[in-house]
Amino acid sequence: MRNSSLLLRSGLTVAAASVLPLAAAAVPASAVSGISVSTTGSTVSVTTSACSQPVNGSFGTASLLNSRQSNFAQGRQVSLSGTAALQSAAWSGVSAGTYTVIVVCANGTTAGTQSVVVSGPTPTRTISSATASPSRGVMGGMGGGSRDYGTLTLVGGGALVGAGGLAAAWYLRRKSKPYRL
Repeated sequence: MRNSSLLLRSGLTVAAASVLPLAAAAVPASAVSGISVSTTGSTVSVTTSACSQPVNGSFGTASLLNSRQSNFAQGRQVSLSGTAALQSAAWSGVSAGTYTVIVVCANGTTAGTQSVVVSGPTPTRTISSATASPSRGVMGGMGGGSRDYGTLTLVGGGALVGAGGLAAAWYLRRKSKPYRL
């Protein structure tokens, strides 16, 4: 019992020791560069806390460069907004591709540079009315039924089926007696 506990603890220690180098390698580049870039659909946003000293009411400027652009002035520029603790900027309607985000503070220092991949907006399908399919798929039940007819309809249908069964039995019984005409 004591050996299994010791093995369990040493196994956990080995597992933790093997994960630490991976965790250190997983630190994003934004932690080193001073900016954090994220993307949601066709919107790219950047946040930083490096531009805490505004100059003439401006914290600085962020620029979004595509793969064919090489310097800050060529990119789509947006002014940083926010507080002394956190500044941000965003670009909407960005097409799919790889981009570089550069943030320059109002005092002229570069807060950071980071690359981001934009997958673009989720494509929407247009379905013509001739080939439209049910929005919820095929519904289950007997025969793929898609409507609930209620108790009264089911009782009425059951009565008709029962009456048909009785009529068939009565007819077959009459046919089995040879002395009747």
